[in-house]
Amino acid sequence: MLYSKLAGKTKREVPQLKKDDSFYLLVQAGYVQSLGKGLHSFLPLGMRVLKNISEMIRLHMEPLGGQEVLIPLVNPVDIWRKSGRLELMSRDIIRFHDKNGRDLILSPTHEEAMVELIRDNVHSYRDLPLFLFQIQSKYRDETKTKGGLIRSKEFIMKDGYSFHKSFSDLNNFFPKVFAAYRKFFKSCDLDVIEAESGVGFMRGNKAYEFLVPCSYGDNTLIQCPNCGYAANQDVALSEKHFSVQVLKPLEKVETKDCITMETLSERLEVDKDQLAKPLVYSSTRGLVMVLVRGDYEVSEEKLSAFLGYPVGSLASKRELRTEGLIPGYMSPINLEIDIPVVVDELVANSSNLIYGANERDYHYLNGNFGRDFESPYVADIARVHAGDLCKSCGRELVENKVVEVANIFKLSDYYTRTMDVTYQGDDGKKKYPYMGSYGIGISRLVSVLVDKNKDDKGIGWPLNLAPYKVGLVAIGHSLRIKDVAQSIYKQLERECLFDDREESVGVKFKDLDLIGIPLRIVVSSDSLKEGMVEFKERSSGRTWLVAVDDVLSTVKQFFGEQNWSSN
Repeated sequence: MLYSKLAGKTKREVPQLKKDDSFYLLVQAGYVQSLGKGLHSFLPLGMRVLKNISEMIRLHMEPLGGQEVLIPLVNPVDIWRKSGRLELMSRDIIRFHDKNGRDLILSPTHEEAMVELIRDNVHSYRDLPLFLFQIQSKYRDETKTKGGLIRSKEFIMKDGYSFHKSFSDLNNFFPKVFAAYRKFFKSCDLDVIEAESGVGFMRGNKAYEFLVPCSYGDNTLIQCPNCGYAANQDVALSEKHFSVQVLKPLEKVETKDCITMETLSERLEVDKDQLAKPLVYSSTRGLVMVLVRGDYEVSEEKLSAFLGYPVGSLASKRELRTEGLIPGYMSPINLEIDIPVVVDELVANSSNLIYGANERDYHYLNGNFGRDFESPYVADIARVHAGDLCKSCGRELVENKVVEVANIFKLSDYYTRTMDVTYQGDDGKKKYPYMGSYGIGISRLVSVLVDKNKDDKGIGWPLNLAPYKVGLVAIGHSLRIKDVAQSIYKQLERECLFDDREESVGVKFKDLDLIGIPLRIVVSSDSLKEGMVEFKERSSGRTWLVAVDDVLSTVKQFFGEQNWSSN
């Protein structure tokens, strides 16, 4: 590719972005351009990286029997009603009507559409197992976009779906995908952490994430530095600190304008671990009150798992007032409406906490579970945080910010059963296929790879992912220099970025380093006197001379014959 013809050139500065952000480098080097908040265009260099990642994914999915398909981004709303997820994900879904009045969505994920695909393609046990995957755009109406490609509204994913005759068959296939993901990330020169995670809106009964530590990560990983325990904060388990005291009498006190944990803590001059934090969630079965201690947050994943049905967003102030609940002063003590109250174990075990009085401007001191209120619903529903104790070895747990780059789910027969997709078993009876889901966030992976491979010069791509393997620069205007440069370019054209601009040599070198081209070839009068050209490896800075006639063979040797010929 001639750099003068390339759409998307390097920029000296990108003033609206932080320089330590990987997205800054992607914009500065000409890979990505923003169209609006959470919306980003991939330029030709970015498309070549996406292509390289996608081809590598195919190399790891096809040996598992994976067959590639492509599902429409636009889905009918009806299939989401069938699965029961429409209400659950409504805040993240863009809905619209076509000119015929059909109710449609921009799909944030494709479980429903993939199940509909197999409805007409899987009829008998002989058709199973089946493993389908796609590389496709998704759209999720994120309210808080973050980190450029890390959390954007539109994103590119590889999502795969396997269908099996039994849960046992699914269990046997699951580790094969797990192993293939490990190999894939190794081929990307990326160290990942594997951790248990929640199933969330995906449903199912087991999930794992592949995570990469990152300062601007959008997930929190809980880890034990002693025994190696690791889990997403939403599902992590721990032993939590609490103290048991002699029970004191319940006492009502005035707390005017204390509607947050912070203001209440300051007014009463107590730490947050002395407060009970009530929250009310909406769910498919009505409102649910939840109690955690003031220094903890609710894990919606744990809460949904305990209830056996998903909770949605926090109830609005309007919903609360309709039920006679007073925001900031809610409490299970003297609660006059009949709704489930789920109490975190830590609240149930802690003595003399401060609760709302269900009366504006008043709280209770010394409230105690079992004496002042009861509930049959007691469970571990709080998020773990740093300082809690590991259940395995007793050491203090630590928190790390991470980016999720992939996930795998055992979906069981949830979707096939709710959407009534069956096959005929070998016993002649209708049965529901068991299902697994396997995702890789390709666009966010691009950003993570830059973050892990950047240096003071720019991007340092792994050899097999760089948009072009070779950067070519000619110094001088003699006919000999031009002829040799053109000859090299012709040999390497598909994997060569030839900087033919009328710019200084320093600018050309700087731009190739910023873009992240692994190998630079320089044609100059000095080296040509000896029939040589100069090679330079970006990662190490090593330089050496190569005979003009040996350029192609040396390049192939540098990258490896197989890697070179596969692109």
